[in-house]
Amino acid sequence: DKALAELKVVVSGAGAAAIACVEFFIALGVTREHVVLVDSKGVVHRGRTDLGKQKARLAIPDDGRRTLADAVIGADMFLGCSVAGVLTPDMLRTMAARPIVFALANPDPEISYPDAIAARPDVIVATGRSDYPNQVNNVLGFPYVFRGALDVRATSITEAMKVATAKALAALAHEPVPE
Repeated sequence: DKALAELKVVVSGAGAAAIACVEFFIALGVTREHVVLVDSKGVVHRGRTDLGKQKARLAIPDDGRRTLADAVIGADMFLGCSVAGVLTPDMLRTMAARPIVFALANPDPEISYPDAIAARPDVIVATGRSDYPNQVNNVLGFPYVFRGALDVRATSITEAMKVATAKALAALAHEPVPE
């Protein structure tokens, strides 16, 4: 029941995929200042001297947070574009009520589905694993955005097209599911 602009988001990983996801979240309405990137060296903040252009653009003010454990305290959402096992059940317990976790590292996610559910029964968790009932991956979005692009003879995929696809999928998720 939070507006996207109010969500506090933590992203584990700061490579191309993570940065593209952050930019997409911002396009959807997430407030840039509410997003914290965490790379292999810790929280991406303005006090660091080792940041490239892309990371520096998304760095937060230096507020003392240094680790993923620090960053997730009170966060509403976690996006993992990193490595297996970095989000522990104890870290998940420090997140806000009804947290959203997209643990997308493959083949093993940042936190497993069973561990996440055991730690927080109120968690909404998704992985890229087809052997769990919470799989999300490219098969959901890509066919729709590409089909739409083909239908209108577009020569590129725009941010607006991706946003429209996400909104259509979100609306579809609220429709009744037939047996």
